Amino acid sequence: MAVSAGKKDLAALGNVAVLGIGGTGMAVARYLAAKVPGRASSVTLFGGAASRPCERSVELEALGVRCVLGTDELDGHFDLAVASPGIPPTSPLMASAQAHASEVIGEPEFAWRESPERWVGITGTNGKTTTTTLTTAILNAGGLPAEAVGNIGTIITGELASRPDDQWFVAELSSFQLAGAKRLHPRIACLLNVTPDHVEWHGSLEAYAAAKENIFRNLQPGDLAVVSDEDDWCRAVIGRLEARGLRVCRVDVHAEPAASCAAFQRAGRLVVRLDGEEHDLVAFSDMVLKGEHNVQNSLAAASVALELGVPDDVVRSALRSFSPLEHRIEPAGDAAGVHYVNDSKGTNTDATVKALTAFEPGTIVVMLGGHDKGTDLGPLSAAVAARCRVAVCYGAAGPRMAEACQAAGARTLLVPHMADAFRTAVAEARPGETVLLSPACSSFDEFHNMEERGETFKRYVRELADKGSLPAASADARVGA
Repeated sequence: MAVSAGKKDLAALGNVAVLGIGGTGMAVARYLAAKVPGRASSVTLFGGAASRPCERSVELEALGVRCVLGTDELDGHFDLAVASPGIPPTSPLMASAQAHASEVIGEPEFAWRESPERWVGITGTNGKTTTTTLTTAILNAGGLPAEAVGNIGTIITGELASRPDDQWFVAELSSFQLAGAKRLHPRIACLLNVTPDHVEWHGSLEAYAAAKENIFRNLQPGDLAVVSDEDDWCRAVIGRLEARGLRVCRVDVHAEPAASCAAFQRAGRLVVRLDGEEHDLVAFSDMVLKGEHNVQNSLAAASVALELGVPDDVVRSALRSFSPLEHRIEPAGDAAGVHYVNDSKGTNTDATVKALTAFEPGTIVVMLGGHDKGTDLGPLSAAVAARCRVAVCYGAAGPRMAEACQAAGARTLLVPHMADAFRTAVAEARPGETVLLSPACSSFDEFHNMEERGETFKRYVRELADKGSLPAASADARVGA
């Protein structure tokens, strides 16, 4: 196969169906349209039952793509179907694709087949985005051209036509994207953690975990698997990988693994051992990133970079200078001696539990709530009770969260919406404390996405700091739980 798309002739694709008319479907359809005539005989996009004619369909039709909208039924037979992430495997659209196409794959799988060289794959319930971004930064600092792609927001197929021959793809891969992987083969694959999430999509925690493990499906002995050694799911994966004779770098924040490949802390310093050779890097306290979860993210990123030949001194410098990502434990400003931190990317309970470790126990006023995923709140409520002075719960999940946190012994307040939660948190916070937005929920009860939620929180902080003003309270605002 070619090093980059279009570098030399690739296999014929035949008649191709594209599932979904969102950003991913558009990128795949545009890419394929340029292959007709030639490698692709035809391209048909199926938007699903809820889709309607729109600017996107008009654009694709002008490129020669046939758009079938308003139905979940595929017509005719297709040699290949490329599915957008988020289309559940049990959906009518996917079922029809399975019946009408010789093969159904996900978009990262398709992108890899088109341009398979120099891939790093990163997955896990939490930490994917930070680790992907940090890995990319270290590789670029070390003179290895790299681009962060995938679930991080850059659709891989959209980058194929312009991909330089020497560029690394550092791909953040979600469970949705990995569920359909068959031949995807990164040079290095990372699994950061597995905790309950997206069970409603996959059907079970076991299916969700299996999708994550799919990132290692095609690794060979010369490749490297970077895997957390700190949860039962990941430890089971390590056992299966080692049984295949693969090189596994065990990542452990709390102990030093007795393995020839390992990444760990020793006396507060980050250390990576690859094939018995140790790389003593930096004291985590010297880094801008904070929080125990970021020790793991940093160790994983450093392991990737060192495996690919980035010098130790470059890795050290990049680790020290890397700043927090937007919406992930992001400082949002101070007002009246209170620190405000935006962790809107904390969309599940495990992410929030880890975020709480970044601050002194007893100094946190946490804002929890949003769309209720129905996950177990036991570990979250215990962490809130142990580390937070006050929990302000809101949104659709607010009542259930307030009940769980109160039962665990946390001082808990309940309000209807995020604006009310912010007003309440401001009133409760004392100088020197931190108001932390780390909702442990998705945002879809009030916002389009977690970015909009985080931007709203930061706007509230700016208006408080600049003008002393607060968002208007809801008509039914209430406090108490």
